[in-house]
Amino acid sequence: MTLLRTLKTLQIGALALAMTASLAATSAIAEDFIVVQSTTSTQNSGLLDAILPKFQDKTGIEVRVVAVGTGQALKNAANGDGDVLLVHAKPSEEKFVADGNGVERFDVMYNDFVIVGPKSDPAGIKGMSDATAALAKIASSESLFASRGDDSGTHKKEKALWKLAKVDPDKSSGAWYRETGSGMGATLNAAAGMSAYTMSDRATWLAFQNKAGLEVLTQGDDRLFNQYGVILVNPAKHPTVKAEAGQAFIDWLTGPEGQKEVAAYTVDGEQLFFPNAKSSVSN
Repeated sequence: MTLLRTLKTLQIGALALAMTASLAATSAIAEDFIVVQSTTSTQNSGLLDAILPKFQDKTGIEVRVVAVGTGQALKNAANGDGDVLLVHAKPSEEKFVADGNGVERFDVMYNDFVIVGPKSDPAGIKGMSDATAALAKIASSESLFASRGDDSGTHKKEKALWKLAKVDPDKSSGAWYRETGSGMGATLNAAAGMSAYTMSDRATWLAFQNKAGLEVLTQGDDRLFNQYGVILVNPAKHPTVKAEAGQAFIDWLTGPEGQKEVAAYTVDGEQLFFPNAKSSVSN
C-alpha cells in the first residue's frame, strides 16, 4: 500500500508540474503580442500588413491591430483597451497625452488628403488647389458628398475644412450631405455608388480598387497635410498595458528600420507614406 501511495503521489506531482509548465508556456505566448489601436487608413492602405511582419521577425512580438476611426481608437485606448495608439489627429493626440492617457507622442509619417469625385464633376472643382473653396462649390451646387461621419481623423479634418469654408453641412444631412458612419474604404465605395464627392487620405485612395468613375479633383492645399503619430498608452493609469513590448514597437517604428519600411511601401510604384519621425530612443 505504501508503494502504491508513493506511485500515486509521484503521478499527481508530475501532472501538477506538467500543468504548471503548460500554463507558464501559455502565459509566455500571451505576452508575445501587443494590441495597437489604429486608424483604418493604415490598415486599408495595406501598410501594416506590409511592415508588421518585419517587426515580428526581429523581436518575436506579434502586433494585433484594431482598425477603427481615430476618434474611436482614442476612446478605446483611453479605456485601456490596447497598448499603443497609432492615429492621425494631432490635436486630439496631444490632448490624449495631456489627460494622462498616453506617455508621449511621436511623429511617425505623413501624406495628404485629397478630394475625389465623379469625372462629370457637377460642382466644377477639378484642378482646384483651395480645399475650402472646393467644398464651398460642392455645397452651393448641392452636389452629393459622402462623409465618413465617424469622428475619424479624416472626418475631423473634413469638419475643420467645412468650418473654414463657412459651411455647416450638418444642416443638409440626408440631403446632398450623406454620412456613412463607416471607414474610408466603405465611404469610397459609397461615393462611387452614388457618384458623390468625398475626402480621402491619399494612401487609402491609391490602394482602393473600386474607383469606378471617381478621380482626384482637388489636391495640393497645405491644409490637406495628414500627419500620423504614435503613443504608448499610459501603464501608470492602465496596469495591463504591455509597456516594454509597446515601447519596443514605437522604438522600431520611429527608428531607422521602421522608417525605412514605411518609405519602402508602395502601390503601383507610388509611395503612400513619408517617414518623418525623430527617433523615440534617447541619444
